[in-house]
Amino acid sequence: MAVKDDVMAALATVADPAGGGSIAATGRAAGVVVKQDGHAGLVLAVDGLDRTAAERLQAAVEAAVQRVPGVSAARIILTADRAAAPAGSARPKETTVPGIRKLVAVASGKGGVGKSTVAANLAFALARAGQTVGLLDADIYGPSVPTLLGIEGRARVENDRLQPETRHGIKALSMGMMTDPNKAIVWRGPMASSALVQMVEQCDWGALDVLVIDLPPGTGDVQLTMAQKLKPDGAVIVSTPQDLALIDARRAVAMFGEVGVRVLGVVENMAGYCCPNCGHVSDPFGHGGAEAEARTMGVPFLGRIPLQMAVRTASEEAQPVSGEAATVFDEIARGVIVTVGL
Repeated sequence: MAVKDDVMAALATVADPAGGGSIAATGRAAGVVVKQDGHAGLVLAVDGLDRTAAERLQAAVEAAVQRVPGVSAARIILTADRAAAPAGSARPKETTVPGIRKLVAVASGKGGVGKSTVAANLAFALARAGQTVGLLDADIYGPSVPTLLGIEGRARVENDRLQPETRHGIKALSMGMMTDPNKAIVWRGPMASSALVQMVEQCDWGALDVLVIDLPPGTGDVQLTMAQKLKPDGAVIVSTPQDLALIDARRAVAMFGEVGVRVLGVVENMAGYCCPNCGHVSDPFGHGGAEAEARTMGVPFLGRIPLQMAVRTASEEAQPVSGEAATVFDEIARGVIVTVGL
């Protein structure tokens, strides 16, 4: 079986087109992971390269990795606009919110694609990677984070500041922690938008490496307010493989482009189902559609999450996913870390 060191050794044989040594030495290749089935993945930054050079480098990396004994397939996530900081320089500049280095929004063009489950488990994966993480449930009308994290009761207020709850190593706040769970929230857009900003700016988050914001589905007032006032460092778009979801995902990508928020990548959720009894694999929602759409739109494809009973069970038990599903989220988190410069 191939190990990470074997893959890193292979990357050390690939020269960085921009000079400075190999892509391993310059940091252009990062986030290497090798799964038990022999699938290897990594993040490859193509900053400063034209399309032809980037494609040649990607092909060279894939060839080098696939030559490693035990590697059955190689998956390369391409990123750009990496912030190049000289050795010994200061930490990356903080966001507009004091104490929070990076804001990452998780969005979808439509509901029902598992966005909140992805947001929560992305936050858990970022924490496993050593980041100090907060999770804000900005889905004002249908907050899910209290259920996903097992949070009950109202949010505490100390010294006029909302106090987030800590679960599984992350801090969390949700509108569901401030309202009656049995009553619908019937607010106009400006009220919901104002609530979002207040939850970010008037919460005692402390020092965070990254705040993950679980946005409501769609492209409305809340998303626009978040983009214009909070100025997030990037957005992760969640979609299922089916055509209807992809149409809405395309709209979400376009919206973030219009408001100047970088799309960090697309996640394909509910992609494939393996029967636990017979092992047969089927694709009830299709397969590969989000990856193909990401390629068409020119944004990174961060990962594919299968339709697994383990994900549903963990969510119902208010636990982070484990096993194979956790490995997928860890890979997605690595892509986010490299892209936003954490």
